[in-house]
Amino acid sequence: MLSYALNILGSEWIIIILVALIALFGTNKLPDVAKKLGKAVGEYNKTKSEIQNQITGINANLNITAPVQNERQKLEFMAKTLGIDFAAKTDDEIKKAISEKMSGNDTDQKDRK
Repeated sequence: MLSYALNILGSEWIIIILVALIALFGTNKLPDVAKKLGKAVGEYNKTKSEIQNQITGINANLNITAPVQNERQKLEFMAKTLGIDFAAKTDDEIKKAISEKMSGNDTDQKDRK
């Protein structure tokens, strides 16, 4: 009997919620509540679309051609992107060169000074 009573369809829930809102706020305040709710939903959708646009903008800047299998490939990919020669360097040397290049203290600038 209880399971039958809880088996209410979607349109019936809308009616129940509408009756509860009228009981809580009355007929005079209901339009104001609906207006505020509409503004809140609009702001939520606006913010959600802005965040999605920012995320797609970040993903568009990345140019990844294939999955990277290990740490060495990651370092080589980063070094290649930054224009660092990595052929005869160890992982630690590549990491150091990458960090210098990204901080703006690469060895070419030191030699020029």
